[in-house]
Amino acid sequence: MKKLLQVSLLATAVMAGLSGCNDEQAASVAPAENATAVEGKAAETQVASSADGAAELSSFEDKSAYAIGLSMGRYIGSTLEKQQELGIDLNNDVILQGVKDGFGADADMTEEEVKQALMDYDTHINELIEAKAKEEAAATLKEGQEFLENNAKRDGVEVTESGLQYEVLTAAEGDQPAAEDVVTVHYTGTLIDGTTFDSSVERGEPASFPLNQVIPGWTEGVQLMPVGAKYKFFIPAELAYGETGAGSIPGNAVLIFEVELLDIEKAADAEEAVAAQQEEATQQ
Repeated sequence: MKKLLQVSLLATAVMAGLSGCNDEQAASVAPAENATAVEGKAAETQVASSADGAAELSSFEDKSAYAIGLSMGRYIGSTLEKQQELGIDLNNDVILQGVKDGFGADADMTEEEVKQALMDYDTHINELIEAKAKEEAAATLKEGQEFLENNAKRDGVEVTESGLQYEVLTAAEGDQPAAEDVVTVHYTGTLIDGTTFDSSVERGEPASFPLNQVIPGWTEGVQLMPVGAKYKFFIPAELAYGETGAGSIPGNAVLIFEVELLDIEKAADAEEAVAAQQEEATQQ
């Protein structure tokens, strides 16, 4: 959805830039020049064409001009294609006409009309994005609820009072962390459709962090684990990122984590280590 949100703003910037070119062009043409003279100048700079209609890009200027036009066309085309997902289908011929008019002195809209049209366009796009986001979040919430209901019935799955579900993959005995402790873990996080959104295993490096500074499902769940254990957590959205989601995680998403607890650093030990580091730094 964030990409779609950027589309209208960037398209607006492109169109506003072209509109600015219009003012520059009009100001640079001497009053004595008539339409025929202007057309003559345009013809002088026109790219030569071969028999099959393809542009012959022989000079530095022509190659540069064509590259600029091609990049602009691809950019506008790709961004507008994304907006078709929202049900908006703009007429390419009209867009091209607007681009052509932007290089000349004549236009079918005043500058105020252009600004108003683009603002209305952005408003409409944002309304569609918001509506689609709500629709997707509602669907994700329903899917997540159904998943958790069915998952809770499986053998080996435990459900806590908060609604957190977990499954012991590898049992262990030993110390368990408190919320204030720093834990070192290996983990893989997926959505219920199997999409991996984060993995210390894939990065090949475990993660360390204070357990009370992560999502509630982690804070509660990892406290159940002894060092050396591996658990699988099924975390409801309200114990994860809620309605808003985070990054590639959609709103109302149930998260699945396989977590292996490698080490615990008690809060008091961690504070002493930080204090020692700070003292060492001041002495240097």
